[in-house]
Amino acid sequence: MNDVAALAGVSHQTVSRVLNDHPSVRPATRERVLDAIATLGYRPNLAARALVTRRTGTLGVITPATALFGPTSTLVAFEQAARDAGFYVSVATLREFSGGEVVAAVEHFLAQGVDGVVVVAPRSGTVDAVSGVRLPVPVVLVSSGREGVDLPTVAVDQVTGGRLATEHLLASGRRTVVHVAGPQEWYDARDRLQGWHEALEAAGAPVPADRPGGWSAADGFAVGGRLVEEGLPDAVFAANDQLALGLLAAFARAGVRVPQDVAVVGFDDEPGTAFYAPALTTVRQGFDELGRRAVQAVVDALAGATAEHRSIAPELVVRASSAPPDGPVG
Repeated sequence: MNDVAALAGVSHQTVSRVLNDHPSVRPATRERVLDAIATLGYRPNLAARALVTRRTGTLGVITPATALFGPTSTLVAFEQAARDAGFYVSVATLREFSGGEVVAAVEHFLAQGVDGVVVVAPRSGTVDAVSGVRLPVPVVLVSSGREGVDLPTVAVDQVTGGRLATEHLLASGRRTVVHVAGPQEWYDARDRLQGWHEALEAAGAPVPADRPGGWSAADGFAVGGRLVEEGLPDAVFAANDQLALGLLAAFARAGVRVPQDVAVVGFDDEPGTAFYAPALTTVRQGFDELGRRAVQAVVDALAGATAEHRSIAPELVVRASSAPPDGPVG
């Protein structure tokens, strides 16, 4: 830093202010210091900084070992938001969220000196495992399952998402809506089921039995085949876009027209849903906002803020698959 200061013709303190993005540095001075940093190839000594500040600028993330769209998108969004906020991210993926696995991951992070830990907790039991571990650093949950948890939590409002999908289908002229549900050990699947049920009851519409499934297109295809055999409903709300993709394939094979014979709505707005046949109406989750809110929750916790829940509103994306039965499909 002394070499940078000498080359730029400024004080050691000015270099420090530039490195920490302090607003009091004049633009011309900042540019001169940055030029000197580039010329000398200077890199801050993070280990030395951590000794002084007692912060490493690193956050730990515990996430399930899965390639499913929701958890993966959450992790990517958080990592990008953390980087934008000046943090590095260390990731631990767990196949099972048992107490022992969580403790081992936490111990690994503490040995790295992380400033905080974020847990992506989509399944039941995950929250209990995390809640039983007491840490000397802030812990933030990204999870819809937060009952009885005295930790900061961040989540997309899945119940509202389920209501949006169902209300839209009813408003398009459908008498009722069948729900192809995701695995009920997943908090998001439970909440989407709840939103569907609440919307039907509020509208005075018949409430058919939900159709349990998994998360895959193959699961949706199997359920779609059974719906064709047992009697086609007016509309189907699938708990994710992969299930909806399977439904569309099953209906196409059986000669069922979407949306003329049955309307279909998915959830997630995965890349490519606008190019399904027909283009899929779906519920978009704001993963970028979810990542930013999770990072802010850690920052607030480091500053001593009390635990609170941050909720992100989902957005309905209307496309051809849910058009009214007597309306245009395009």
